Amino acid sequence: MVTTWPKNFPGLGTGANYLAELIGKLSNGRIEVKVYGAGELVGALEVFDAVSRGTAQLGHGASYYWKGKSSAAQFFAAVPFGLTAQEMNSWLYHGGGMELWEEVYAPFGLVPGAAGNTGVQMGGWFNKEINSVADLAGLKMRIPGLGGEVLKRAGGTPVLLPGGEIFPSLQSGAIDATEWVGPYNDMAFGLHKAAKFYYYPGWHEPGTTLECMINKEALEALPEELQLIVRSAIRIANQDMLADFTAKNNQALEQLVNEQNVDLRRFPDDVLKKLRDLSDEVIAEEAAQDEITKKVFDSFVKFRDQAKKWHAVSEQAYLNARSL
Repeated sequence: MVTTWPKNFPGLGTGANYLAELIGKLSNGRIEVKVYGAGELVGALEVFDAVSRGTAQLGHGASYYWKGKSSAAQFFAAVPFGLTAQEMNSWLYHGGGMELWEEVYAPFGLVPGAAGNTGVQMGGWFNKEINSVADLAGLKMRIPGLGGEVLKRAGGTPVLLPGGEIFPSLQSGAIDATEWVGPYNDMAFGLHKAAKFYYYPGWHEPGTTLECMINKEALEALPEELQLIVRSAIRIANQDMLADFTAKNNQALEQLVNEQNVDLRRFPDDVLKKLRDLSDEVIAEEAAQDEITKKVFDSFVKFRDQAKKWHAVSEQAYLNARSL
């Protein structure tokens, strides 16, 4: 397994390790998975190609890194103002999303699987205050996927960097801001030492699905029961990672605020509204690029609208009531 994460990185790298161990245990040792961190066997952003050509049988990452391969791939990781973790899992497993993901990856000889979720992420670390939309103009920010396209539309400059390059880039001033994941992961990278302001919410990644892609030829070479074990392990890991982040993020946030004196800020409402409007434009334009992306977009938006109506009287209503 090759990954886009630094070796043993908390949450993400350890999530890949957990999946590898789980496959070994469930298969009673018939499958042994060796995990390579970013740069050990291939570069962080070379994982897709490595698994596609069979250099590795498994790859652990996030599908928005592969927009250069297929614009549609981005919808299976995170969409700005899109689906939460609970909604993403529902769309994938019970709304036709997984079948579409498999269709997108099929030309590359890959079989995708949802292998983790971070939940709602943080908005990012900034070396200047964001008081209005004008403050985004000229901002150099590490932000991948559709969120990066939205930032560009707002006048900023998105920069795609693997995790291991974020801290030195932020510290040196090569970038002005960065998003990564949330308190648990961000503190592990020491990002609080390179930027003062920590903004929320993560409008760009409301429920980021991580992936384990499988080389199709390698998967089909396994007996049917081992194929099922690999797929089932990926699904178990998907649930476990979300639980892990939910358990650890608040503890890390308290440490950042109370011990590291991080300045926690909420994006102003007018900034969020503008970003939401720009997101709608960007996503619609992405969907128009080709037939398969439009197909994925239509399914995604239909499910999002259905989930919004239900959650308005369930999850959202309850959370609002709990906060009274």
